[in-house]
Amino acid sequence: MTPTTRTCMCWAAWLMLMLFATPASAAPRAWLDRDRIVLGETVTLNIEAGLLSSAPDYSPLEGDFRLSGHSSQRGFSGGTGQSASYTLFAVALRPLRDGVLTIPALAVGNERTAPLTLVVGPAPDESPAQARGDLFIESVPDDTRPYVQQSVGWVVRLFSAVPIVSGTLDQPAPEGASFQRVGDDAQYSRTINGRQYQVVERRFMLVPERSGSLQVPGASFEGRGTSGLFDDMFGGGRGGRLSAQVGPRTLHVQPVPDQAPQPWLPLHDLKLRYRANPAELRQGLAATLTIEAIADGATGAQMPDLELPPIDGVQVFPERAQVDERFVDGRPRATVTRSFSLVPGRPGAVSLSGVRMGWWDVKAGQAREARLPPLEWTVQPGAAGLDTPPAPAQLPSLARGRDTGGPPDEAPGASTEGAPLAALGMHGDRAAWVASTVLFAVLWLLTLLLALHWRHQRTLAAAGGGTPAGAPGARSRPAPGALRKALDTGSFEDVVQVLGAMADPPVRSVDALLARLASPDQRQALEAMQQARWADGDGPSARAMLREAFADGPRWTPRERPAGESLLPPLYPRR
Repeated sequence: MTPTTRTCMCWAAWLMLMLFATPASAAPRAWLDRDRIVLGETVTLNIEAGLLSSAPDYSPLEGDFRLSGHSSQRGFSGGTGQSASYTLFAVALRPLRDGVLTIPALAVGNERTAPLTLVVGPAPDESPAQARGDLFIESVPDDTRPYVQQSVGWVVRLFSAVPIVSGTLDQPAPEGASFQRVGDDAQYSRTINGRQYQVVERRFMLVPERSGSLQVPGASFEGRGTSGLFDDMFGGGRGGRLSAQVGPRTLHVQPVPDQAPQPWLPLHDLKLRYRANPAELRQGLAATLTIEAIADGATGAQMPDLELPPIDGVQVFPERAQVDERFVDGRPRATVTRSFSLVPGRPGAVSLSGVRMGWWDVKAGQAREARLPPLEWTVQPGAAGLDTPPAPAQLPSLARGRDTGGPPDEAPGASTEGAPLAALGMHGDRAAWVASTVLFAVLWLLTLLLALHWRHQRTLAAAGGGTPAGAPGARSRPAPGALRKALDTGSFEDVVQVLGAMADPPVRSVDALLARLASPDQRQALEAMQQARWADGDGPSARAMLREAFADGPRWTPRERPAGESLLPPLYPRR
């Protein structure tokens, strides 16, 4: 890049920052590190406020909680066009009773936080089986007799009654199952037999791949306490070294029952509900219907797509599903929300039959079905010019329910009474138009400079026989382990994208992947995946086939370079 080009880009970037940079100011934000605990445990309340904010007023909490461990720290966060300095306050709360407790809005200077809800369960009747001494480990699944492809929550807790300076908590993965860590460690305290322990809780998700006995290795901890630190400083012995371990656990994995609904979905509970239901439908205008599924004991990747049955006289345009995954009661819980734009093509009565989803109750050991009641609407006639559904390009604004309510365009020769008022309004917006013009000029300048820079880089690459890593033509390969992650927790679309990026050259479609793969087993697994995506195939079975077929990575057919193909990259991008 020439010095002149670099200088112009710096000035353009500075101008962009001056146009977009705004001081970041927001109300204080409060959250809990956990929203479900048992009596005797502590939970951390975090409050993020402005840099110069005073400490929160915690007095409203003293009726239901015992407070300890007050702390604060300052930090800085930056983003595109925004930056902010903040202060993070934290306090440990120990509930004085069980039940559903409300953390009220707390005053932070002149601002207030939003209220929060904490569910406090009764104190456990029994202490952990391994409870003994200063240090011990508890490693427990939420189900000891799971089914194949059932998501089992696995929790490892390290209890310590003595301070720990450093250490490593290890939970080996079992063979014959997918085993991965979920979220960050939770830290709190718990009173056991009158003694207070500091607890480090680590959560995992285990998915058995075959039936039969499954042995999970025991967890272990190796570390050092405060006395060990002083022993090292003054030449002491081995005192202060801490260690703990727990024995292995055996799970008895059950096969898929013959009478189970397909696709196979083992859960503890499943609830469906309408999140948004349009009050009326109008011909040619889009209305939004939103459905939510809450699956207790599954991840978002295991959930089938939420679909609507056909509606006679209505076009349905589904949006991308939103997935929220949490760890509740020692196991995963997925909340899937999907919206649909309904565009009636004719007036009159239309109806939607009830949405259904079959699942297997792992507690009761029987098939169940979640249902939504049917819906009925009377489509009102549309306005003039909307006798037919709008073009897809108009759907996003219609789906948001936006209606300007403005008058129709006036025909030539119509009365111009009121024109001076309209002209006055346009004169008042002159500053906005000027700012928009300046912004467009800056963006155009940046585009021109980037194009010159890319062309210069491509010219250098052609002269040197390669493509620079930062140029648009450079190929970015997936990170190591991306395919394994997509196969374990990603969607089928994620699997296709990762495999396509691993090909040389990259491909985008499943058909192109099938043509490039040399292994019949891998092609068969992709075909089973396609059947699960678009037909009535078995999703969990297809995912198991994919894991087995691509365990050692994809195997590609050798690619022959066409005769006459240049070894140098093109000067201009190909379309």
